[in-house]
Amino acid sequence: MNDEAHDVLRADPVMAGLLDRHDPYVEPDWSEYERLCISIINQQLSTASAAAVRERVFEVLDGEVTPESVLAADDEAIRDAGLFRRKIEYVRNAARAFRENDYSRTGLASHSDGEVVDLLTEITGIGEWTARMYLLFVLERPDVLPLGDLAVRRGIEQLYADGEELTRAEMREIAEPWRPYRSVATRYIWAEYESD
Repeated sequence: MNDEAHDVLRADPVMAGLLDRHDPYVEPDWSEYERLCISIINQQLSTASAAAVRERVFEVLDGEVTPESVLAADDEAIRDAGLFRRKIEYVRNAARAFRENDYSRTGLASHSDGEVVDLLTEITGIGEWTARMYLLFVLERPDVLPLGDLAVRRGIEQLYADGEELTRAEMREIAEPWRPYRSVATRYIWAEYESD
């Protein structure tokens, strides 16, 4: 984290406490397509369930998670690993899209966050949450606040409202002082949420 992000986040006393308590949530070095597949697998699953399914699916693919390997994989083997028919369709839709277009950091560098979300959500099976995970983890955009993520919402409620329910507008207001480093703040909220 750069010094400016550190200073901006430390101005919020709650966030300052998170900075002292945690290293932020850090991802392994997945390829762009692997990370998108992980987000698709994670849709509507608990963290533990998603990790188990991901591990089994990646094992079926011999650790080679590419558009080519996903398109060539046996449906039954992927289903047996825990991926339902619809999600198999989604990872394959993403595979075809990745073969046709450049969704890499370089390929999307000139696109705004909103444009990236629009491009990705044109792929059947990619919703706004998945697109925001892509902005945050793959493109490493600095100012993403994924309020579609249950852990982020629960984390904000625990930290700023003693667990009481907040509206998304209230959460956006809480997060306003974190600009332009809401992605960094999000990683600390995940680290706190996952430590409970």
